[in-house]
Amino acid sequence: MGHRGIRIGATTVLIAGALAVLAVGLAGLASGGRSGGGQGFVEPREALYWDRLEDGSVRCALCPRRCVVAPGERGYCEVRENRDGTYYTLTYGNPCAVHIDPIEKKPFYHFLPTTRSFSIATAGCNLECKFCQNWHISQALPEELYNESLTPEELVEAAIASGCESIAYTYSEPTIFYEYMIDTARLARARGLRNVYHSNGFINEEPLRELCKYLDAANIDLKGFSEDYYADMSDAWLEPVLRTLRILREEGVHVEITTLVVPGWNDDPEMISAMCEWIYENLGADVPLHFSRFHPQYKLRDLPPTPVERLETAHSLAREAGLKFVFIGNVPGHRANSTYCPECSRRLIYRIGYSVDPSGLDSGACPACGTEIEGVW
Repeated sequence: MGHRGIRIGATTVLIAGALAVLAVGLAGLASGGRSGGGQGFVEPREALYWDRLEDGSVRCALCPRRCVVAPGERGYCEVRENRDGTYYTLTYGNPCAVHIDPIEKKPFYHFLPTTRSFSIATAGCNLECKFCQNWHISQALPEELYNESLTPEELVEAAIASGCESIAYTYSEPTIFYEYMIDTARLARARGLRNVYHSNGFINEEPLRELCKYLDAANIDLKGFSEDYYADMSDAWLEPVLRTLRILREEGVHVEITTLVVPGWNDDPEMISAMCEWIYENLGADVPLHFSRFHPQYKLRDLPPTPVERLETAHSLAREAGLKFVFIGNVPGHRANSTYCPECSRRLIYRIGYSVDPSGLDSGACPACGTEIEGVW
Protein backbone atom coordinates (compact mmCIF):
# COMPACT_ATOMS: atom_id res chain seq x y z
CA MET A 1 0.00 0.00 0.00
CA GLY A 2 1.56 3.31 -1.07
CA HIS A 3 1.81 6.22 1.30
CA ARG A 4 -1.29 8.45 1.10
CA GLY A 5 0.40 11.61 2.37
CA ILE A 6 3.25 13.80 1.16
CA ARG A 7 6.96 13.79 1.75
CA ILE A 8 8.39 16.46 3.98
CA GLY A 9 11.71 18.15 3.48
CA ALA A 10 14.85 16.93 5.22
CA THR A 11 15.37 20.31 6.89
CA THR A 12 11.90 20.19 8.44
CA VAL A 13 12.48 16.65 9.66
CA LEU A 14 15.82 17.55 11.19
CA ILE A 15 14.42 20.59 13.02
CA ALA A 16 11.35 18.74 14.33
CA GLY A 17 13.48 15.78 15.31
CA ALA A 18 16.08 17.88 17.07
CA LEU A 19 13.40 19.62 19.14
CA ALA A 20 11.84 16.30 20.12
CA VAL A 21 15.18 14.77 21.08
CA LEU A 22 16.07 17.85 23.10
CA ALA A 23 12.79 17.72 25.01
CA VAL A 24 13.16 14.05 25.84
CA GLY A 25 16.82 14.44 26.73
CA LEU A 26 15.96 17.10 29.29
CA ALA A 27 13.20 14.91 30.72
CA GLY A 28 15.58 11.96 30.89
CA LEU A 29 18.17 13.95 32.73
CA ALA A 30 15.59 15.15 35.20
CA SER A 31 14.63 11.56 35.99
CA GLY A 32 18.18 10.28 36.20
CA GLY A 33 17.60 8.22 33.05
CA ARG A 34 19.24 8.14 29.68
CA SER A 35 18.31 9.60 26.33
CA GLY A 36 18.94 7.92 23.02
CA GLY A 37 17.27 7.64 19.67
CA GLY A 38 17.68 8.34 16.01
CA GLN A 39 16.00 8.33 12.65
CA GLY A 40 13.70 5.40 12.00
CA PHE A 41 12.30 2.56 14.06
CA VAL A 42 13.29 2.00 17.65
CA GLU A 43 11.48 -1.13 18.79
CA PRO A 44 8.94 -2.73 16.42
CA ARG A 45 6.80 -5.28 18.24
CA GLU A 46 3.72 -7.36 17.63
CA ALA A 47 0.56 -5.30 17.47
CA LEU A 48 -2.71 -5.81 19.31
CA TYR A 49 -6.13 -6.30 17.68
CA TRP A 50 -5.55 -8.11 14.40
CA ASP A 51 -6.37 -11.45 12.78
CA ARG A 52 -4.23 -13.67 10.56
CA LEU A 53 -5.83 -14.66 7.24
CA GLU A 54 -5.24 -17.85 5.27
CA ASP A 55 -3.20 -16.26 2.47
CA GLY A 56 -0.69 -14.71 4.88
CA SER A 57 -2.47 -11.38 4.94
CA VAL A 58 -3.71 -9.88 8.20
CA ARG A 59 -6.84 -7.93 9.06
CA CYS A 60 -6.38 -5.06 11.50
CA ALA A 61 -9.16 -4.67 14.07
CA LEU A 62 -7.96 -1.51 15.80
CA CYS A 63 -9.86 1.13 13.83
CA PRO A 64 -12.98 1.08 11.63
CA ARG A 65 -10.93 0.78 8.41
CA ARG A 66 -10.20 -2.87 9.24
CA CYS A 67 -7.35 -2.87 6.73
CA VAL A 68 -6.45 -6.15 5.05
CA VAL A 69 -2.68 -6.03 4.71
CA ALA A 70 -0.60 -8.33 2.53
CA PRO A 71 2.84 -9.57 3.64
CA GLY A 72 5.42 -6.79 3.42
CA GLU A 73 2.76 -4.09 3.26
CA ARG A 74 1.38 -1.58 5.77
CA GLY A 75 -2.07 -0.47 6.77
CA TYR A 76 -3.61 2.89 5.95
CA CYS A 77 -1.94 4.53 8.96
CA GLU A 78 1.49 3.48 7.58
CA VAL A 79 2.80 2.57 11.05
CA ARG A 80 1.62 -1.06 11.18
CA GLU A 81 3.27 -3.65 8.98
CA ASN A 82 2.68 -7.28 8.04
CA ARG A 83 5.98 -9.11 8.49
CA ASP A 84 5.64 -12.71 7.30
CA GLY A 85 2.07 -13.01 8.52
CA THR A 86 2.52 -11.23 11.85
CA TYR A 87 1.32 -7.66 12.31
CA TYR A 88 3.77 -5.25 13.91
CA THR A 89 3.49 -1.76 15.32
CA LEU A 90 6.41 0.48 14.32
CA THR A 91 5.74 3.18 16.92
CA TYR A 92 6.26 1.43 20.26
CA GLY A 93 8.64 3.42 22.48
CA ASN A 94 9.22 5.60 19.43
CA PRO A 95 7.91 9.16 20.09
CA CYS A 96 8.83 11.92 17.66
CA ALA A 97 7.46 14.68 19.89
CA VAL A 98 7.69 15.05 23.67
CA HIS A 99 6.72 18.27 25.43
CA ILE A 100 5.42 19.60 28.74
CA ASP A 101 2.20 21.52 28.07
CA PRO A 102 -0.50 23.30 30.05
CA ILE A 103 -3.53 21.02 30.20
CA GLU A 104 -5.51 23.83 28.54
CA LYS A 105 -3.52 23.29 25.33
CA LYS A 106 -5.09 19.86 24.69
CA PRO A 107 -7.64 21.59 25.11
CA PHE A 108 -9.16 20.59 28.46
CA TYR A 109 -10.99 23.41 30.22
CA HIS A 110 -12.83 21.42 32.91
CA PHE A 111 -10.06 19.00 33.84
CA LEU A 112 -7.43 19.94 36.44
CA PRO A 113 -7.06 23.55 35.26
CA THR A 114 -3.58 25.17 35.46
CA THR A 115 -1.82 21.78 35.73
CA ARG A 116 0.86 20.54 33.33
CA SER A 117 0.68 17.48 31.13
CA PHE A 118 3.59 15.40 29.81
CA SER A 119 2.64 15.16 26.13
CA ILE A 120 3.80 12.63 23.55
CA ALA A 121 3.17 11.68 19.93
CA THR A 122 4.52 9.36 17.28
CA ALA A 123 4.43 9.58 13.50
CA GLY A 124 1.28 8.56 11.67
CA CYS A 125 -2.51 8.88 11.65
CA ASN A 126 -5.52 6.85 10.54
CA LEU A 127 -7.13 9.92 8.93
CA GLU A 128 -5.86 12.42 6.39
CA CYS A 129 -7.47 15.73 7.25
CA LYS A 130 -6.87 18.41 4.64
CA PHE A 131 -6.70 21.02 7.42
CA CYS A 132 -4.32 19.11 9.73
CA GLN A 133 -2.39 21.42 12.04
CA ASN A 134 0.28 18.78 12.82
CA TRP A 135 0.67 17.30 9.34
CA HIS A 136 4.48 17.33 9.60
CA ILE A 137 4.24 14.33 11.92
CA SER A 138 0.75 12.91 11.31
CA GLN A 139 1.36 12.45 7.59
CA ALA A 140 4.98 11.29 7.91
CA LEU A 141 6.37 7.78 8.02
CA PRO A 142 8.15 6.81 11.24
CA GLU A 143 11.40 6.20 9.35
CA GLU A 144 11.34 9.79 8.08
CA LEU A 145 11.45 11.36 11.53
CA TYR A 146 13.99 11.46 14.30
CA ASN A 147 12.48 9.45 17.13
CA GLU A 148 13.43 8.99 20.73
CA SER A 149 13.92 5.63 22.42
CA LEU A 150 11.64 6.03 25.44
CA THR A 151 10.06 3.03 27.15
CA PRO A 152 6.76 3.35 29.02
CA GLU A 153 8.69 3.03 32.30
CA GLU A 154 11.08 5.85 31.32
CA LEU A 155 8.21 8.00 30.12
CA VAL A 156 6.30 7.68 33.39
CA GLU A 157 9.43 8.43 35.44
CA ALA A 158 10.13 11.51 33.32
CA ALA A 159 6.56 12.75 33.75
CA ILE A 160 6.77 12.36 37.53
CA ALA A 161 10.18 14.06 37.69
CA SER A 162 8.85 16.99 35.66
CA GLY A 163 6.04 17.64 38.15
CA CYS A 164 3.26 16.89 35.65
CA GLU A 165 -0.06 15.57 36.93
CA SER A 166 -0.98 13.76 33.72
CA ILE A 167 0.35 12.18 30.55
CA ALA A 168 -1.30 13.33 27.32
CA TYR A 169 -1.44 11.19 24.21
CA THR A 170 -1.86 13.90 21.62
CA TYR A 171 -0.59 15.93 18.58
CA SER A 172 -0.94 13.05 16.06
CA GLU A 173 -3.57 10.32 16.50
CA PRO A 174 -2.93 8.26 19.67
CA THR A 175 -4.92 5.29 18.39
CA ILE A 176 -2.11 4.42 15.96
CA PHE A 177 0.36 4.05 18.84
CA TYR A 178 -2.22 2.17 20.91
CA GLU A 179 0.14 -0.46 22.36
CA TYR A 180 2.62 2.15 23.56
CA MET A 181 -0.20 4.29 24.94
CA ILE A 182 -2.00 1.57 26.89
CA ASP A 183 1.19 0.14 28.43
CA THR A 184 2.17 3.65 29.51
CA ALA A 185 -1.35 4.40 30.77
CA ARG A 186 -1.38 1.30 33.00
CA LEU A 187 1.94 2.28 34.58
CA ALA A 188 0.89 5.91 34.92
CA ARG A 189 -2.36 4.97 36.68
CA ALA A 190 -0.41 2.78 39.14
CA ARG A 191 1.91 5.72 39.91
CA GLY A 192 -0.89 8.22 40.51
CA LEU A 193 -0.73 10.05 37.19
CA ARG A 194 -3.82 10.82 35.12
CA ASN A 195 -4.11 9.81 31.46
CA VAL A 196 -5.64 12.16 28.88
CA TYR A 197 -6.33 11.47 25.24
CA HIS A 198 -6.87 13.92 22.36
CA SER A 199 -8.17 11.84 19.50
CA ASN A 200 -10.15 11.85 16.29
CA GLY A 201 -12.33 9.14 17.88
CA PHE A 202 -11.82 6.77 14.94
CA ILE A 203 -11.31 3.57 16.93
CA ASN A 204 -13.18 0.28 17.31
CA GLU A 205 -15.25 -0.49 20.38
CA GLU A 206 -13.18 -3.32 21.90
CA PRO A 207 -9.84 -1.49 22.06
CA LEU A 208 -11.61 1.68 23.18
CA ARG A 209 -13.33 0.00 26.13
CA GLU A 210 -10.02 -1.56 27.17
CA LEU A 211 -8.34 1.85 27.02
CA CYS A 212 -11.14 3.39 29.09
CA LYS A 213 -10.02 1.30 32.07
CA TYR A 214 -7.00 3.62 32.36
CA LEU A 215 -8.31 6.82 30.77
CA ASP A 216 -9.30 9.85 32.84
CA ALA A 217 -10.20 12.36 30.14
CA ALA A 218 -10.69 12.51 26.38
CA ASN A 219 -11.04 15.42 24.00
CA ILE A 220 -12.52 14.15 20.75
CA ASP A 221 -12.34 16.06 17.48
CA LEU A 222 -15.85 16.09 16.06
CA LYS A 223 -14.76 17.47 12.72
CA GLY A 224 -18.19 18.11 11.26
CA PHE A 225 -21.64 16.60 11.28
CA SER A 226 -22.16 14.88 7.95
CA GLU A 227 -20.78 11.79 6.29
CA ASP A 228 -19.97 13.84 3.18
CA TYR A 229 -17.82 16.24 5.19
CA TYR A 230 -15.87 13.40 6.80
CA ALA A 231 -15.36 11.71 3.42
CA ASP A 232 -14.26 14.90 1.65
CA MET A 233 -12.08 16.41 4.37
CA SER A 234 -10.70 13.46 6.34
CA ASP A 235 -11.13 10.36 4.16
CA ALA A 236 -13.17 8.83 6.98
CA TRP A 237 -16.74 8.53 8.22
CA LEU A 238 -18.74 10.06 11.04
CA GLU A 239 -20.68 7.24 12.74
CA PRO A 240 -17.68 5.58 14.48
CA VAL A 241 -16.78 8.92 16.05
CA LEU A 242 -20.29 9.35 17.45
CA ARG A 243 -20.11 5.81 18.85
CA THR A 244 -16.79 6.64 20.50
CA LEU A 245 -18.31 9.66 22.21
CA ARG A 246 -21.21 7.62 23.56
CA ILE A 247 -18.88 4.89 24.85
CA LEU A 248 -16.60 7.37 26.62
CA ARG A 249 -19.59 8.82 28.46
CA GLU A 250 -20.86 5.32 29.32
CA GLU A 251 -17.45 4.40 30.73
CA GLY A 252 -17.31 7.49 32.96
CA VAL A 253 -14.43 9.21 31.17
CA HIS A 254 -14.42 13.02 31.34
CA VAL A 255 -15.28 14.15 27.79
CA GLU A 256 -14.70 17.41 25.95
CA ILE A 257 -15.25 18.01 22.22
CA THR A 258 -13.37 20.17 19.73
CA THR A 259 -14.71 21.26 16.35
CA LEU A 260 -12.34 23.13 14.05
CA VAL A 261 -14.60 25.52 12.15
CA VAL A 262 -13.39 25.64 8.53
CA PRO A 263 -14.91 28.56 6.60
CA GLY A 264 -17.19 27.46 3.80
CA TRP A 265 -16.97 23.78 4.77
CA ASN A 266 -18.49 22.96 8.17
CA ASP A 267 -19.79 26.35 9.32
CA ASP A 268 -23.32 25.93 7.97
CA PRO A 269 -25.70 26.93 10.80
CA GLU A 270 -28.02 23.99 10.18
CA MET A 271 -25.14 21.51 10.44
CA ILE A 272 -23.84 23.14 13.62
CA SER A 273 -27.29 23.17 15.20
CA ALA A 274 -27.83 19.50 14.34
CA MET A 275 -24.44 18.61 15.85
CA CYS A 276 -25.15 20.51 19.06
CA GLU A 277 -28.59 18.95 19.39
CA TRP A 278 -27.01 15.50 19.00
CA ILE A 279 -24.47 16.30 21.73
CA TYR A 280 -27.23 17.51 24.05
CA GLU A 281 -29.44 14.47 23.47
CA ASN A 282 -26.70 11.81 23.56
CA LEU A 283 -24.01 13.18 25.87
CA GLY A 284 -25.78 15.77 28.00
CA ALA A 285 -25.78 19.52 28.46
CA ASP A 286 -22.58 19.65 30.55
CA VAL A 287 -20.05 18.38 27.98
CA PRO A 288 -17.63 21.23 27.18
CA LEU A 289 -17.60 22.08 23.46
CA HIS A 290 -14.72 24.01 21.88
CA PHE A 291 -15.20 25.80 18.57
CA SER A 292 -11.66 26.33 17.34
CA ARG A 293 -10.54 28.90 14.78
CA PHE A 294 -9.04 27.48 11.59
CA HIS A 295 -5.72 28.81 10.29
CA PRO A 296 -4.52 27.85 6.78
CA GLN A 297 -2.51 24.62 6.93
CA TYR A 298 -1.54 21.56 4.91
CA LYS A 299 -3.87 21.25 1.89
CA LEU A 300 -6.12 24.23 2.70
CA ARG A 301 -3.59 27.04 2.54
CA ASP A 302 -5.78 28.98 0.11
CA LEU A 303 -8.54 29.49 2.69
CA PRO A 304 -8.67 32.46 5.07
CA PRO A 305 -8.73 32.05 8.85
CA THR A 306 -12.21 31.53 10.26
CA PRO A 307 -13.97 34.88 10.73
CA VAL A 308 -14.51 35.40 14.45
CA GLU A 309 -18.18 36.23 13.88
CA ARG A 310 -18.75 32.71 12.49
CA LEU A 311 -17.30 31.23 15.66
CA GLU A 312 -19.60 33.49 17.66
CA THR A 313 -22.57 32.30 15.59
CA ALA A 314 -21.62 28.69 16.31
CA HIS A 315 -21.30 29.56 20.00
CA SER A 316 -24.80 31.05 20.04
CA LEU A 317 -26.29 28.04 18.25
CA ALA A 318 -24.73 25.68 20.77
CA ARG A 319 -26.11 27.66 23.69
CA GLU A 320 -29.53 27.70 22.03
CA ALA A 321 -29.35 23.91 21.76
CA GLY A 322 -28.96 23.73 25.55
CA LEU A 323 -25.20 23.20 25.92
CA LYS A 324 -23.93 24.91 29.07
CA PHE A 325 -20.19 25.18 28.44
CA VAL A 326 -19.25 26.41 24.98
CA PHE A 327 -15.86 27.93 24.18
CA ILE A 328 -14.16 29.75 21.33
CA GLY A 329 -10.56 28.65 20.81
CA ASN A 330 -7.57 30.12 18.96
CA VAL A 331 -8.89 33.64 19.62
CA PRO A 332 -6.87 34.75 22.69
CA GLY A 333 -8.68 37.20 24.91
CA HIS A 334 -12.17 36.38 23.62
CA ARG A 335 -14.82 36.37 26.32
CA ALA A 336 -15.79 32.81 25.34
CA ASN A 337 -12.36 31.51 26.40
CA SER A 338 -13.60 31.61 30.00
CA THR A 339 -16.01 29.42 31.98
CA TYR A 340 -19.21 31.00 33.31
CA CYS A 341 -21.86 29.67 35.65
CA PRO A 342 -24.78 28.44 33.51
CA GLU A 343 -27.28 29.65 36.12
CA CYS A 344 -26.11 33.10 37.22
CA SER A 345 -23.49 33.89 34.52
CA ARG A 346 -20.72 34.60 37.05
CA ARG A 347 -17.24 34.13 35.59
CA LEU A 348 -15.68 31.11 37.30
CA ILE A 349 -12.47 30.43 35.36
CA TYR A 350 -10.76 33.30 33.58
CA ARG A 351 -8.60 32.46 30.56
CA ILE A 352 -6.46 34.51 28.23
CA GLY A 353 -4.62 32.01 26.07
CA TYR A 354 -2.83 29.70 28.50
CA SER A 355 -2.96 32.20 31.36
CA VAL A 356 -5.66 30.78 33.61
CA ASP A 357 -7.21 31.94 36.88
CA PRO A 358 -9.61 29.35 38.37
CA SER A 359 -10.07 31.21 41.65
CA GLY A 360 -13.69 32.07 40.80
CA LEU A 361 -14.59 28.39 41.24
CA ASP A 362 -15.21 27.14 44.79
CA SER A 363 -14.65 23.37 45.19
CA GLY A 364 -16.25 22.68 41.81
CA ALA A 365 -19.23 24.95 42.37
CA CYS A 366 -20.28 28.54 41.71
CA PRO A 367 -19.69 30.53 44.93
CA ALA A 368 -22.56 32.89 44.09
CA CYS A 369 -25.43 30.46 43.50
CA GLY A 370 -24.03 27.07 44.48
CA THR A 371 -24.47 25.46 41.05
CA GLU A 372 -22.16 22.47 40.68
CA ILE A 373 -19.94 22.63 37.59
CA GLU A 374 -19.20 19.31 35.91
CA GLY A 375 -15.51 18.57 35.60
CA VAL A 376 -12.47 17.18 37.37
CA TRP A 377 -11.24 19.81 39.79
